[in-house]
Amino acid sequence: MKNVLDVLTERGFVKQTVYGDDLRKKLETESISFYVGFDPTADSLHIGHYIPIMAMAWMQRYGHTPIALFGGGTGMIGDPSGRSDMRQMLTPEIINHNIACFKEQMSRFIRFDGENAAIIENNADWLMKLNYVEFLRDIGVHFSVNKMLTAECFRQRMEKGLTFLEFNYMLMQGYDFLYLHQKHGCVLEVGGDDQWSNMLAGVDLIRRKEQKDAYCLTCTLLLNSEGKKMGKTQKGALWLDEKKCSVYDFYQYFRNVEDVKVAECMRLLTFMEMDEIAELTKYNDERINQAKERLAFEVTKLVHGEEKAIEAQRQAKAAFGGNVEDMPTFNASGLTNVIDIIAAAGIAKSKSEARRLIEGNAISVDDKKITVAEVELSDEIKQKGSFVLHKGKKVHVNITLK
Repeated sequence: MKNVLDVLTERGFVKQTVYGDDLRKKLETESISFYVGFDPTADSLHIGHYIPIMAMAWMQRYGHTPIALFGGGTGMIGDPSGRSDMRQMLTPEIINHNIACFKEQMSRFIRFDGENAAIIENNADWLMKLNYVEFLRDIGVHFSVNKMLTAECFRQRMEKGLTFLEFNYMLMQGYDFLYLHQKHGCVLEVGGDDQWSNMLAGVDLIRRKEQKDAYCLTCTLLLNSEGKKMGKTQKGALWLDEKKCSVYDFYQYFRNVEDVKVAECMRLLTFMEMDEIAELTKYNDERINQAKERLAFEVTKLVHGEEKAIEAQRQAKAAFGGNVEDMPTFNASGLTNVIDIIAAAGIAKSKSEARRLIEGNAISVDDKKITVAEVELSDEIKQKGSFVLHKGKKVHVNITLK
């Protein structure tokens, strides 16, 4: 059986590791417990969480025990990593609600029962009880301020100003690792590459204080060909909650990914076999569209279930094939202005963006391009009671008026 670290490396998950050779040997001979931290800053996971969760799922499949650590305590401060300003502080009530939403979504990927069942922890359970003086004496003594200031997550904030509140975040994340090590024997932290400095601090704390082995592994970020993070739609972030991002829009996002990113997305975001991925993505012509359809279906099935994935696939084919009955539908009852309808249907973020789309010749009502002078629906359309609204070549929505 393959070492799970080799599997993760082959599929493109691994960005950086520390003591990587020792970690590989440990994974070959032991079943370990490891953790991934999630700060509950929203009531839904998004595509940025997806890759670490898939890494958790692969690790669990190979016999290792995941710990999902929710930052109920650290979430009340906010992580400065990757930020140019201070995060908004959340109330305990909002944090607890967000944690409950995260748990439900994560259960689609990892098991919380049976052998090597995933464990749920909330760092508010220990961080909120800390005695500050004892914490400084027991934990703070192991941290060098000089070394901390060289960390990227702090350096990029020095010009605008870094509060002492945020400066404590690294100590608390390191302490989380130590606590989970003492309680569950946790020896590995997995997370996004922007967490590298904080993760190293936890590894160093365990090795200094406990004289025990500890490791960390960062996952690659999902980037487009321009090096920017993937996961932004025209309506906002690519959320895993269908109330925030419809199943159809979620499906269409992956149906329309760049040709050069299809294989990478399959490796990172699905459980498809590597041989099948290679076979589906070996073409550089129109046949890559079949691979895109498969990618969109597999990811949507994982996140939303097979039934909704089939429905999204059917709607997408209907939209491009002109089958109005199966297209996504929006009821615009009471609206007669195309700009208002575009904004209300979420096809554009605002009325001003809707106007720009029309000015850019990107909007059609049925088969007729619309100009700014023609934004009021015709009497004929009103009497018919419906029309198909097209935005470019990829967005087609059946609009009903009654």
